[in-house]
Amino acid sequence: MNKKVYKFMFFAVLAASVTVISGCRSKPKAGMYGDDTGLYGGEILDGDIPLNDTMGLPTDGDRSMFAPVMFAYDSSQVNPEEAGKVEAVAKYLKKNRSGGVIVEGHGDERGSREYNLALGERRALAIRDYLINLGVDPGSIQTKSLGEEMPADMGHDEGAWRQNRRGVFAIY
Repeated sequence: MNKKVYKFMFFAVLAASVTVISGCRSKPKAGMYGDDTGLYGGEILDGDIPLNDTMGLPTDGDRSMFAPVMFAYDSSQVNPEEAGKVEAVAKYLKKNRSGGVIVEGHGDERGSREYNLALGERRALAIRDYLINLGVDPGSIQTKSLGEEMPADMGHDEGAWRQNRRGVFAIY
């Protein structure tokens, strides 16, 4: 073979190697539960029990016992004004250790369905993290995101959107 063919083969192998290596880089890790920088929230904690468990574990609960935690636009931070709501739930759960809570994260209709599901998950995980920091057993807390799928207000204005950016407590 001549020199041009070897040179061509060398560059072809080099280009293929670079392509394969660049496709194998790791994805960035998500931020902490209350951090808006990650796309999906947190790591699975040891006490987590899947909501679709077939062993008779609850998949729903009473949403009327506690007021929802409201969130700012495009945020998963629990505002200081809303912290008392989470603290009331923590007090109840620590007193009634046989029960638990499903924290549902919701968003407004703006943004894609996928984005709102991810934001709802970050909101639910932020509340979960807050409850754990207040001393609630992690095994008694479940999370799920409903994104924009179950609005509290069906309107299409800022007032409705404000009511839909929330975390709901379903007590069981």
